[in-house]
Amino acid sequence: MRMTDIQRCEVRPGRLVEWTLSPATVAMATDLPEDSRPPAYIQESHIRTARSVREDGLFVPTWLGTAFDLPGRADLDALGEALRGWTLRHETLRSGFRWSGEPGDEMRRFTLDADAVSLRRVEVGDFTDPEELVRHLQDRFDVTADALRWPNLIYTAVVRDDSTSVYMAFDHSNVDAHSIHRIPAEIHELYAAAVAGRAVEPTPVSSYVDFCEIERTDADRIDGSHDIVARWREFIGRCDGRLPSFPVDLGLDPDGGLPTQQLLRENLTDPDAAAAFEAYCRPYGGSAVGILAATALFVQEIGTEPVYRTVVPFHTRVRSRWSDSVGWYVGGAPIEIPAAEARDFPSALRTVRAALHANRHMARMPLARVLRLLGTDFRPTSPDLYSIVSYVDTRGAPGSEHWTEQRAYGLIRVSYGDQVCAWVIRLHEGLWFASRYPDTDVAHKNMRLYVERLRDVIASTVS
Repeated sequence: MRMTDIQRCEVRPGRLVEWTLSPATVAMATDLPEDSRPPAYIQESHIRTARSVREDGLFVPTWLGTAFDLPGRADLDALGEALRGWTLRHETLRSGFRWSGEPGDEMRRFTLDADAVSLRRVEVGDFTDPEELVRHLQDRFDVTADALRWPNLIYTAVVRDDSTSVYMAFDHSNVDAHSIHRIPAEIHELYAAAVAGRAVEPTPVSSYVDFCEIERTDADRIDGSHDIVARWREFIGRCDGRLPSFPVDLGLDPDGGLPTQQLLRENLTDPDAAAAFEAYCRPYGGSAVGILAATALFVQEIGTEPVYRTVVPFHTRVRSRWSDSVGWYVGGAPIEIPAAEARDFPSALRTVRAALHANRHMARMPLARVLRLLGTDFRPTSPDLYSIVSYVDTRGAPGSEHWTEQRAYGLIRVSYGDQVCAWVIRLHEGLWFASRYPDTDVAHKNMRLYVERLRDVIASTVS
């Protein structure tokens, strides 16, 4: 699924309809007792960061979403039934948080029963100008899928005679990229059944809310003497007491506040080049290792640091029971690639493979828990604690072979931030690159150069 922003996902005019949790559902949530299952550390960190940045006077939308088409003019009753059925599958979507304690600094969960959830449908009206429609959708998603409110999800459809485009947005606390990739196929399945009048046997899906409790219980068993905490302490110390940024010049003004961001997205390679790159990198661990190795070479070429340090995102769906679950199953592991050990692509591959092999297990321990144990004041002033370079192979996602014809996209909100977040995505059509980065001339120049260097390295592996 190609990642992009809502401005570049082929939005076309039509009649806009939206679904949100009904007023009755929201009112019922007000009086719910506390759910003893705590937030995941990553959820709590995300929401606290949003509150901290908001208190500094800046509204930074951080929602994720998806866009895809259904054939013809949608049956809105059937689509509403499909959207509600999908929502009920995933407990995290009917679970939220309240601030409590003194001075309102503890997060407490509440969770609605499935039978308490209903959706309200509103026909917003006809849009003939696609740019006006894009502005409206982005504004609605910003307000509704906000980390500091509940509910923080919204479903919409733009209905036309020949097709219907579905746009769904969620605060990041409830979804990750893997969750987003599964949505089009699941909605298509439920919608087809609703149109045909067929009952769909509820598919048992493990709850992210249960995962949050399990992961947090495990994380709370460790203390500051744990080996993982010690290794993070050493890593952060070598980063001058900070988590690592993208180690090339981004043209940031240290006194300029949080900059706006820009999006860079484009095809990297065709399917044959992607396959050749994977084959070349497979002995070292595959394309994910290859992308990090190519990044290390790029950093060595134009950066000033003798060591490339970064935090690598890994999914935490370590058991199959979580594979179909919607939630934010992501952790991070630190790696360090000395320039002296990455003189060319093969040596960079070997060095990255060794670093990942040594440190990957650290991603299972939530970084927010580690930072708390370190006792370091990481009061965030940016929505991103650090820069990332991520590789994801989406070809195994249900229905991925239909994404092109369905105009399916993963949506990211590009707003403010001083970090670089880059994703390389393997599709059936090849490799896709997307990145949000500070909107400066220097950053734009260096990010363009980064993409070209990635292409050069990939091309060098094609025989």
